[in-house]
Amino acid sequence: MSDKATLSLGDTTYSLNVFTGTENEQALDVRQLRKDSGLITFDDGYGNTGSCESSVTYIDGDKGILRYRGYDIAELAKKSNFLEVCLLLLNGELPSKEELTSFEQKVATFQNLPPEVLQSVQSMPAGLHPMGSLGSGLQALGGSFPHLCTNDRAKDLENFDDAAALIIASLPALAAANHRKMTGEDYKHPLSSGNYCENFLSMMFSQEGDSPINPSLSKALDLIFLLHADHEQNCSTSTCRMIASGGANPFASLAGAVSALWGPLHGGANMAVINMLNDIHQSGDDGSKFIQSAKEGKSRLMGFGHRVYRNYDPRAKILKSACDQALEALGVSSPILDIARRLEEVALQDPYFIDRKLYPNVDFYSGIILQAMGFPTNTFTVLFAIGRAPGWLAHWKEIAQTGKKIHRPRQIYQGSNLRDYKTIEDR
Repeated sequence: MSDKATLSLGDTTYSLNVFTGTENEQALDVRQLRKDSGLITFDDGYGNTGSCESSVTYIDGDKGILRYRGYDIAELAKKSNFLEVCLLLLNGELPSKEELTSFEQKVATFQNLPPEVLQSVQSMPAGLHPMGSLGSGLQALGGSFPHLCTNDRAKDLENFDDAAALIIASLPALAAANHRKMTGEDYKHPLSSGNYCENFLSMMFSQEGDSPINPSLSKALDLIFLLHADHEQNCSTSTCRMIASGGANPFASLAGAVSALWGPLHGGANMAVINMLNDIHQSGDDGSKFIQSAKEGKSRLMGFGHRVYRNYDPRAKILKSACDQALEALGVSSPILDIARRLEEVALQDPYFIDRKLYPNVDFYSGIILQAMGFPTNTFTVLFAIGRAPGWLAHWKEIAQTGKKIHRPRQIYQGSNLRDYKTIEDR
């Protein structure tokens, strides 16, 4: 922290320390500015505010880089799997074979919902969105394991490994239980010998006499989860950290993150892509008319552009090839995939999109795969939440271990000045 910056306000100057991260990111340290000057900084939506120091995930949006704990996302997608990445995010290092086997066994043990949690999911209103059910189910899950859900930071940290395994194991079961309820089907118990994604697909869709889960499909779903496992300080992760800073347990913190992810500007983006592609297909367009409409400002091209990436989203590149493999395994053709390819081809060559750095993002292809697998559109965000859970948990742990003060942003008040109260007769 040897570098300094100087802020001049009138005749007074203030010296600000400069932080440098391990990837040479730099930030002005303004923590003492209000105390020294009476001023706060203003950054609407925190777009240029470093809210924390974290060692979980590194992103360089200009270069299209995403790394979990220092490991490039493309290498992890090629060589690793979701549960191994879970341990990488939670513990900071790749697990040994014994550690991974132990974690897989623990997750398998927890993958069947406790009866009272299943009952709570099945008793929720029929009109409740699957994300609402997921958040409520998380709270119910914490209540079923009170020793893992104490709001005593020391105890919650002591039991964190079990709580994390329970949450990661139970989210697919909660999603599947709600789906079965909505389709009028009985709850399906996990397979006795299936892996994480095979169990989830079975609990969601399997019927008596069905063939075993196609390994290509479970692998594609595993890849989607892996690619969504963390993404630095986004809306839901920041929400999780905010809740955790108040001392809340992992179940409450992740339930808040689920609610934040629910929003259409965050986790609902992949649904918007599918709706767009379906609308284009139903109109008889191959995408050409839609692109022209988007350039004229009459339509919005969903699945292109990203708040962080000013380059091709590295996750989208990986999912593009996975999409072909998944559809081949299903033995189906997808007219909307053809439209998606057409949109991407044009957008990557058209100066209008190039100048605006509108490259495909992770939502562009993930929704096509999920729809082909049979997932209802309103469950897409639930799948996002399942994949993001280890990242949320890693950030909860980071907050809990540092023990820093509760997060409390400031504001610039723009309301009325002091006013006298008037009785109702005088208003």
